[in-house]
Amino acid sequence: MLKTNQDRLVVQSVIGEVTSPKFRSPYRVSHDGRAMTLPGTGGITYNIRVGDPAFGWVADHVEPAVSISNRETKEPSGAENAGLNTLACIGNRATVVTGAAKGAVGTVTGKHGGIEHVLVDFDWKVLEQLVIGDKIQIRACGLGLALPAQPEIKLFNIDPALLQKLGCRMAGGTALEVPVACRIPAELMGSGLGSASVASGDYDITTADAEAIHRLGIDRLRFGDLVAIDNTDNRFGRCYRKGAVSVGVVVHSDCILAGHGPGVTTVMTSLAGRIKPRIERKANIAHYLGLRKDIFGTKR
Repeated sequence: MLKTNQDRLVVQSVIGEVTSPKFRSPYRVSHDGRAMTLPGTGGITYNIRVGDPAFGWVADHVEPAVSISNRETKEPSGAENAGLNTLACIGNRATVVTGAAKGAVGTVTGKHGGIEHVLVDFDWKVLEQLVIGDKIQIRACGLGLALPAQPEIKLFNIDPALLQKLGCRMAGGTALEVPVACRIPAELMGSGLGSASVASGDYDITTADAEAIHRLGIDRLRFGDLVAIDNTDNRFGRCYRKGAVSVGVVVHSDCILAGHGPGVTTVMTSLAGRIKPRIERKANIAHYLGLRKDIFGTKR
């Protein structure tokens, strides 16, 4: 078991409500110049959950299961919604507190920047009971999580219990071996670069080069997959740094826009030599949390 500072972390409540899908314009122009009208962010997605493929949907930036935001200040950039998006961490428990599904328990699976949504997975039956506007409260824990004996490795956006379930292990006393489904070269990263912090939101794997995406196996990614992004430093924002490695979770689907693709929310990052990714087919949060036994079987 990894030694963390979990016993010193604050556990707080944050709340959001199921959002409505939004369209600023009916058309989006693809990276190859086609005007398309497609489903996208927000709402309740009844037929997609964490563990399902992130590619192949007739959609753009679609978010699995349930998208929530705190609408007290109306604008996505409001302070209350920033609190929700910063404090909520992947793996946190989420409870429906209003409506027909009141009492149902789900799990935070990601954060989507720009739209500033927190994504929550629920069982199929619960998805059918939820309605837009239902409130979901999250038991937020994970902000400030650290490995005291490995201060060079920075952790973000992950529940302490989920971190322990990943099966990470120290290698050679200085490096942390981390299971990932795929490795992503830094040159494929796009929208979200330059952000001053990775404590919320995500950044996208660009997919305009179909040959590279297929060759690297990126087109086989699933929602919830852990991926390693090579030569990227996410300690104080998102940037290129040779030898650094960042690990994140795939949170939304492929996209047609230039500079966009499946979104990745960062969970750890370090400079050269401190994180060693190892490829595992089931490196997906749904597997570690037992959310999709129909896909991954029983949890480890």
